[in-house]
Amino acid sequence: MRIAVLTGAGMSAESGLKTFRDSNGLWEGHDVMQVASPQGFKRNPELVLDFYNQRRRQLLQVEPNTAHYALADLEQNFKVDIITQNVDDLHERAGSKRVLHLHGELLKVRSTFDEDLVMDWRNDLKLGDLCEHNHQLRPHIVWFGEAVPLMETAIDLVQVSDIIIIVGTSMQVYPAAGLLQYANRNSSVYFVDPNPAIDNSDGVTVLAETATSGVPKVIEMIHQRHL
Repeated sequence: MRIAVLTGAGMSAESGLKTFRDSNGLWEGHDVMQVASPQGFKRNPELVLDFYNQRRRQLLQVEPNTAHYALADLEQNFKVDIITQNVDDLHERAGSKRVLHLHGELLKVRSTFDEDLVMDWRNDLKLGDLCEHNHQLRPHIVWFGEAVPLMETAIDLVQVSDIIIIVGTSMQVYPAAGLLQYANRNSSVYFVDPNPAIDNSDGVTVLAETATSGVPKVIEMIHQRHL
């Protein structure tokens, strides 16, 4: 039996990672287009690099939470694919083996000359850090206005899954929000979020809880219903 898990910012919030976007829509005090768009990077690359350097430093100081570990443990009984909008590596650190990062990865950088030239990166990224072709390196992040290259793979995984778990995401940000429409009509769907955008009337089992509270309960339900 296959499980697809769609995770968002609420999954990592309990590890101490602040969500990028504040309640007023700003990202750490910046307009999103300043720090998360190709245009912003072209206009002020130092600002953009500093923004992601701060995020990277923060990531290296936190640990996976119990919800990350619970999802990793699911692999003992099911084939589990994590499809995450998060750019951290907390799923991997908790032990999940199959993690698809829709929006890129904070601990990787890529060439501005060849987007397929990607490398691991844990230090600050500065102007003058170049790829082997002598072009500036940039964060390996999918910015606004850029294609989501792994979207088709994510759709394929959702289509073949028997169970779908959604954790810590409003399912309001596209294209990721559209993934649920590709679910098999016979799939069981569980939604864990303190402020869920859907309710049980949609044929979804909804738990209006945080990730660390709700995920273990969903896993218990799955074991009772499907094992």
